[in-house]
Parts: sequence; structure tokens; C-alpha cells
Amino acid sequence: MNRYTTILLLCVGIAFTAVGQAENAARRRNFNTENFIALREFDPVSYFQNHPAKGDAKYQYDHMGIVYYFANQANRDEFAKSPAKYEPMYGGWCAYTVATTGERVRVDPKAFKIIDGKLYLFYNFSGDNRLRKWDAEKKKNLKATADKNWIKKMH
Repeated sequence: MNRYTTILLLCVGIAFTAVGQAENAARRRNFNTENFIALREFDPVSYFQNHPAKGDAKYQYDHMGIVYYFANQANRDEFAKSPAKYEPMYGGWCAYTVATTGERVRVDPKAFKIIDGKLYLFYNFSGDNRLRKWDAEKKKNLKATADKNWIKKMH
């Protein structure tokens, strides 16, 4: 390889790294995290086993700037195969609130629902259970509205 090819490849590599870092920064801004740790340390795979479980830092996985904790190595490995399958919708913010007001509101990690193979989380504090509201308003197609509102928030 000549010197110009090496320099060109180096520049391309730097450009791809910069783009990846920018994407990670945007994800971090839009995800509901504490110190870039998602789901209040709950294991995302455990939701699909219908038993949300607290994860452990020794089984962590960084996916594009967002860190997830897992209850065990098997769940970590499963997530690593297909992160998009397990990541929460709307950055882990309350799905009902994203649908109704477009705002980002914290969630109770135990208030969840799997819809069409995707994880949705909900606010459930002080007697305000937004998962119940989501279920009560099925006819309004809240999912479609939340999808539109989330796309607006991401840009």
C-alpha cells in the first residue's frame, strides 16, 4: 500500500468513528438513562421472559452508547445477538405520555407491556397507572400516535 492509500483509509476510518460517536451522543440524549444505564438497571431480556429482573453490572453490555445490565450471562449474550429486538420503545420513556402529549416522562420499570414483540414501558406512580390508561384507550391507536411523536422528538 502506498502512503496516499494509507492516509485515505485513515481519514475514512476517522470519519466513520466521528459519525458513530455523533449517533451515540444523539441516542444518549434521547434515551431514559441514569449515567447512560438504561431501564434503571433492569435486564431487557427478562421482560420477554415475563419477569422483569434487576440486572448486575458484571453482565453489562454497551449498545451504541447505552449501557444495559443483565441478570445473567445468557441474557447478555441473547441481547448482544439482536439488541433492536430488546431495546425499549421510545427510548424507555412512558409510551402513553409520548402518545398523548409527546413528552418524555419517567417510568416504573415494572409497568410494561410487550406489543408485537416490542417492549413498552409506562409511568406508574402516585396512583397514576398509565399502562391501564393505554389499555383502556385501545381504540385510539396510541401506538401510531406515539410513533409519530417520537420521530418528531428524535429530530
